[in-house]
This record gives sequence, C-alpha cells and structure tokens, in this order.
Amino acid sequence: MKVRVLGCSGAIARDCRTTSFLIDGRILIDAGTGAGDLTLDEMQAIDHVLLTHSHLDHIAALPLMLDAVSSRRLQPVQVHALPETIAALQAHVFNNIIWPDFSRIPSSAAPFVRYSAVAVGQLLRIAGVAIEVLPAEHTVPAVGYAVQGEAGWWVYSGDTGRNPAFWRRVNQIPMAVLVIETAFSNRESALAERALHLAPHILAQELAQLNPARPCPIYITHTKPSETALIMEEIRRFDACTPHGFDAPHDIRWLQAGDVLSI
Repeated sequence: MKVRVLGCSGAIARDCRTTSFLIDGRILIDAGTGAGDLTLDEMQAIDHVLLTHSHLDHIAALPLMLDAVSSRRLQPVQVHALPETIAALQAHVFNNIIWPDFSRIPSSAAPFVRYSAVAVGQLLRIAGVAIEVLPAEHTVPAVGYAVQGEAGWWVYSGDTGRNPAFWRRVNQIPMAVLVIETAFSNRESALAERALHLAPHILAQELAQLNPARPCPIYITHTKPSETALIMEEIRRFDACTPHGFDAPHDIRWLQAGDVLSI
C-alpha cells in the first residue's frame, strides 16, 4: 500500500499544504489544500474521500476537486464521514450559496457525490482496503483512521487532544506507521489544550501510553508553519530522554508533503 502525502501542514504558506493523504491512488483521507496539486487524471481516479472532521483545513479542496472532475466521472464520489461532518458540509458548503449541492447535481438519482455515514469503531472495506474508524477528541465531532497494508496498519490520529481511547485501540493492532498531530509548540500549550490539539509536552504524555513492545516509526503532522522548527526541536528534546518502558528513543520524524510511505 502506498500512502502519498499531499499535504500535512496546520496552515498554508509557500510549500505548505493542509492535510490530505492519497492511498493507492483511489482513496483520499481528508481533502485539504494538498489535493489541489493532483492532476485532473489523478483527481478523477479518486472514488472515495474519508473525512476526519469538518474544519476548513481538512475539507478546503473538496468542493473544487469535485467541480474539476465530476463531469469526467461515470460514478459519484463517495464521501465517508461522521453524520455531524456530513451535516456540516450540507449546511455550510454544499448549500447552493457557498457551493452547489453536488448530491443533487445533475440529479438526485445520479449525483456527483454521495454521502456515507461512519461511526467510531466501524471497520470499512473500501476499494478492497480495510479501514477502521478511530476515536478522536476535538472541538467538533472528529475521528482518525487506521488503514491496513501488507506490513501492518497505517494509523492517523486526525486532529485530537488527549485521547486515551485512541491508545487503547491502536495498542491492539499491529501498527506499521503512526501519523500523529502536534499543532502547537509548548509555548502555545494553553491554546493547544483549549483547541484540543497536541503540543510536544502533551505528545510526550500521549506517547507514554504506546505499547513499548510494538515500536514503529512516528510521523509528526499538522504543525503550524511558523512553529514547525520549534515544535520539532521540542519533540527531539523530550525524545532524547528515553521514555519510560522503551529501550531506546522513539523513531520520530517530521512528515512533509511529497513523502510516500510504503506499508
């Protein structure tokens, strides 16, 4: 399984794209601005979009992407999300004011997009790929996802604050890669707590819940461009002190747009 990182930034700037991951060319997890770098043929090949939540940095490219390729497709794009996320899209984006309602265009019987509600804990089979919906703790209803590859599961936290339910579940599955957000530096940790995001010192507490018997590469995503260098410096500082229960520091890396992970 190939996971192509189209975007993984917490905001936009030159060379910074917001969250979007392309799996085997057919499944898009989140539709941030990174999806805008795809060619028309690449966009047309996407049959399924899985959204973690309704915030703009995770859905910004969806209306434009659908508009770009819908007339070239024979089947609607399936958008999978929590019911609350679907309701937010319908009320605030595809409402015939901000953007046309593509679930009724060109007709309700044959629309450009269909919605499919998901629930935490649900195991999906999409385009032949097993995907589990994971819990997240955010300011709006949100989820993460785990996607099964040949070498194990690619696990993505989505936007989340402290999340013990997430660790209870991922410690039960053979993770090959963990992608976890750290949106703010420690100097902004109070804001991170209010916004239900992670900062490095909170990340350290979260990673302490990771099963030490199952180490895997950990990729940091969703950093604010103005704080990325500081965030990674603070993470490396705590990681240099071997966490309790681990024989060596975590294998922590900075995720960047353009990365391709083979699972």
